[in-house]
Amino acid sequence: MRQAATVERLAYTRTQAAEALGVSRSTFIRRVLPLIETIDMPWGTRLIPVDELERVLDERRRQPAAERQPVLRPGRKEAVRAEIVARIRDERLSGRTYRDIARRLNADGVQTAQDGREWWPSTVRATFVRSCPPRSLPDP
Repeated sequence: MRQAATVERLAYTRTQAAEALGVSRSTFIRRVLPLIETIDMPWGTRLIPVDELERVLDERRRQPAAERQPVLRPGRKEAVRAEIVARIRDERLSGRTYRDIARRLNADGVQTAQDGREWWPSTVRATFVRSCPPRSLPDP
């Protein structure tokens, strides 16, 4: 017979497995125990093999936040295409009203930044205001 330098744990009781996972015993019994194979001992103790517990953990392990795909934020697109902004700016600086510019964009079938079908004078104005430095705006 040889003497072992270290003994690796081969199985946990339910309480030990819950402590190893850092959850309560009742949470372990309700949430984890149904997912794993156990060993029923003749005297009634139910043991959880370490490799079975590690398998369940590996299956449910998440990637670190730095490696995950960035979550795309729903909502509006950031900007109107540059050629549309230039068109709005040129037409406004040539003396057209926001309503006229909106009508012309709608007549030409130009889609809005959100892929909409209709331009409104307020949208044209907001696009124009964002595209020009504050001191260069003409009086409305």
